[in-house]
Amino acid sequence: MNQDKILFVIPAYNEELNIVKVIDEIKNLDINPDIVIINDCSKDNTSKIVKEKGVACIDMPFNVGYAMAIQTGLKYATEFDYDYVVQFDADGQHIAEEAKKLITKIKEKELDIVIGSRFTKNNEYKQSFARRLGGKIFSGLINLFCRQKITDPTSGFQVLTKEVYKKYAKMGGYPEYPDANLIIEMLLAGYKIGEVGVKMRQREFGESMHKGIIKPIKYMINMFYEIIVIFVINIFNRKEKRV
Repeated sequence: MNQDKILFVIPAYNEELNIVKVIDEIKNLDINPDIVIINDCSKDNTSKIVKEKGVACIDMPFNVGYAMAIQTGLKYATEFDYDYVVQFDADGQHIAEEAKKLITKIKEKELDIVIGSRFTKNNEYKQSFARRLGGKIFSGLINLFCRQKITDPTSGFQVLTKEVYKKYAKMGGYPEYPDANLIIEMLLAGYKIGEVGVKMRQREFGESMHKGIIKPIKYMINMFYEIIVIFVINIFNRKEKRV
């Protein structure tokens, strides 16, 4: 594991109270990973703190949102040709030590993507009712149409191989919410995806990007729309191949 070039890609928006703990936990890992923080035009001292910690920091010129921040990190990984990318949150919910489980599985099982699942083992992390309901629905859709059980399709804690993250980095229509929709698209394209049960924590400081009533509703509508589009395109492509 120590011979692989591993990059933690971490989008951050106003995470000055959480980011030091996140960075320190990653730096303490024995796999010697690199870190890049994509500072999404934070209004606090996130950027200053990251740079003081000696970590690579990409300052976005304006607030681009979670998806574009992630894709920016994947472009950075492509530029420096890492073997694996760990998608990781800046809010302290993801536990750095748990990432080693994902990296081990992606190598041993020769998978393309490994998801850190919050629902295959007991942990203190709890979701809102809307997010739990959405996760169950998306999990059911994946099982129905892709014939694979994915317990946590909305988890942002993932490890990607070089082939996958380079594909994502080049996507012109990288989705606003790269969750279950992207998993479905990759499964339908023949990529191998697995899960590992991980522990997660509740956010200590700040607010989630899904807080409130409107944001979860917007998320659900967007996700359903994108999943329908993916299935329609997939059916259309199958018909074209038959012709």
